Amino acid sequence: MKKDKNTPPNPEPPEKLTGLKTGSPKKTAAGIPAVISSAQHVFGAMGLGRGLKALAHLNQKSGFDCPGCAWPDPDDDRSPMAEYCENGAKAIAEEATTKKLDASFFKKNSISYLASLSDYEIGKKGRLAQPMFLPQGADHYEEISWEDAFKKIADHLNTLNHPDEAIFYTSGRTSNEAAFLYQLFVREYGTNNMPDCSNMCHESSGVALTDTLGIGKGSVKLEDFYETDLILILGQNPGTNHPRMLSALEKAKKNGAYIISVNPLLETGLLNFNNPQHLKGVLGFSTSLTDIYLQVKINGDMALLQALTKLLLNREDQAPGSVLDHDFIEKKTEGIDSYLAHIRSLDISNLIAQCGIPLGELEKVADIIASKPKMIVCWAMGLTQHKNSVNTIKELVNMLLLKGSIGKPGAGTCPVRGHSNVQGDRTMGIYEKPPKSLLDNLEKEFHFSPPRKNGYDTVESIKAMHQGEAKVFFAMGGNFLSATPDTLYTAQALQNCALTVQVSTKLNRSHLIHGKEALILPCLGRTDKDIQNGELQFVSVENSMGIVHSSMGSLPPVSDQLLSEAAIVCGLAKATLPNSKVNWDRYLQHYDHIRDSIEACIPGFNNYNQQVRQPAGFYLPNCARDNSYDTPTGKAKFSISKSEYVSLEEKELLMMTIRSHDQFNTTIYGLNDRYRGIYHERRVILMNEKDLQSRKLKNKELVDLYNYHDGKERIAKKFIVLSYNIPEKCCATYFPEANVLVPVGSTADFSNTPTSKSVVIQVKKHKSQESEIN
Repeated sequence: MKKDKNTPPNPEPPEKLTGLKTGSPKKTAAGIPAVISSAQHVFGAMGLGRGLKALAHLNQKSGFDCPGCAWPDPDDDRSPMAEYCENGAKAIAEEATTKKLDASFFKKNSISYLASLSDYEIGKKGRLAQPMFLPQGADHYEEISWEDAFKKIADHLNTLNHPDEAIFYTSGRTSNEAAFLYQLFVREYGTNNMPDCSNMCHESSGVALTDTLGIGKGSVKLEDFYETDLILILGQNPGTNHPRMLSALEKAKKNGAYIISVNPLLETGLLNFNNPQHLKGVLGFSTSLTDIYLQVKINGDMALLQALTKLLLNREDQAPGSVLDHDFIEKKTEGIDSYLAHIRSLDISNLIAQCGIPLGELEKVADIIASKPKMIVCWAMGLTQHKNSVNTIKELVNMLLLKGSIGKPGAGTCPVRGHSNVQGDRTMGIYEKPPKSLLDNLEKEFHFSPPRKNGYDTVESIKAMHQGEAKVFFAMGGNFLSATPDTLYTAQALQNCALTVQVSTKLNRSHLIHGKEALILPCLGRTDKDIQNGELQFVSVENSMGIVHSSMGSLPPVSDQLLSEAAIVCGLAKATLPNSKVNWDRYLQHYDHIRDSIEACIPGFNNYNQQVRQPAGFYLPNCARDNSYDTPTGKAKFSISKSEYVSLEEKELLMMTIRSHDQFNTTIYGLNDRYRGIYHERRVILMNEKDLQSRKLKNKELVDLYNYHDGKERIAKKFIVLSYNIPEKCCATYFPEANVLVPVGSTADFSNTPTSKSVVIQVKKHKSQESEIN
């Protein structure tokens, strides 16, 4: 069936309301409600027997790694039956569902119809069960064999004018083995166009940490949380995005740690925690986590940190040697004199105005930091998605260096990753700016010359496709359209391609907004048994703290037409590169052969096959953890940054995108945000009551949201205003519904990450009010 070219599918989530209900924000995270929610999702999706088997193997030493986040597994007291969180259980329910989508589903359901559904409705359709192909102009996918699918991709790739006309995207769920093969194929094909999800989340962390400490990863281990004096958490909502972190915070608290949280929203998971793995938690006894909560203005973090540093210097001046670690600073750092002169020159009243925290509260925090010699700083995308994100993270490093809180037990940097192997994928070489050492090792091991020119990152890839400079888009996992900024611009970019290919487990909106031709390649998930050459295989992943460990699926796949990601890469490489220097068939005999090649090319993987078979895996080398710094001088660097706050006009607000509690990245598990008291609706905007009054808006009134970056009008229609506890001139909306407002041309300095947490908008009443809003 041909598609009506005049009515292309809508790339945005539909502008339909689902029946908002509200309640008071919860005061405690997890507990029995989390247990009940987990059971409902898991057993509702796959039945009792399959559900129990999945949960029994989730995050166990002989089981499979949760795809829900990259928080490390504890080794000291890992639960034998329930080493997972509510959102981890939801992630498994989504992946291991017994619902499946075969050719008959796509024959009945057109792209036009599926695109009219919400992301939640699309995701609940089930697992993709066989390869599907969309001919040019068609409105229905049709079945295709794996052989023909590989041939079609190869034909497109091999008729391009240059390999740089192809884009190869990677989701952070991909295993080490698949990621290594993927980058190997792409580089033998001839391009470094390998954007990945890190470009949109923690790229700012990697750039800042590499420049100052010589390694783009965090420096702490999980046990450091149990030895620290102070944990500072900025721009992170662990109760929703990394719930197992709450157990570590609970234990840190029990051991005497002080916790300071910095966030524009009061997040339940940072306040109180009922641990459902312990009897006290089941009985409703909670642990109070945060000692001081600073509700900073959006993007006021750098000003906050610099204000605190000025106050720390005042205390050091009053009692020399009592606050700063002068021995560490002298032996291990450079640039201290210029940095201190810069901080002393700043006007603290300006910094206070920018961050929105009163001087009295800052004084209390400064007293705490001054008295604590061991300090961990944690952060997530609340810090990484602003124009000044790299410099803000460098300011965090400055504070740690002043305290000597790097390279010793109980202290260090802790960027908390989202996707379960986004850090491992980068380690494996998924990077548009590959280091020379990696390319040299590939050339030596495989006897081909990899490209040396940097490729496109995510934003550059979108622009290249939009301008017609890239014509084939291949995604190894993820939901590219919904994860990226400027939805309408990105949609047009994908539609400009001759071919788009999605390697996926579940249906998502990126399958519906496509190139002239499109392919869906269904792959095995983490929960699925992966059998190659008659033998059950395992893969490996790297968590947020640099531990590499195994993951082996335990459930029968829902279809016999699913291939592993590694098998898909090998099949694609064989079809595309008939004269390849790589023995792709050997990798499918056993994944140990892949790990042998990783060992030969990637530092830190000595005796990989032996080490990864250890029950808890092994740590990769980390220079900052070892108190040595891979910088040009061998020392950690102090950085000088000017606090730059977004200037707003009278009618403007600064918007940040956030996740609900029923969500992981673009995957929508449900329509409730239980901790914030928001139910059965996602098209909401959280605003300060004074900002409602100044705009003559009522609570639950319907509005449209506008962004005018670079003179272009972007509109997100039909959002419901909710009066909420958020600083004035700040507001929050759910991702990806508000992504249409995030300009593709607004990115962080140095990292080029979209500024999804610093979007300047205007709020205007919707022209026709909806009677169903209560």
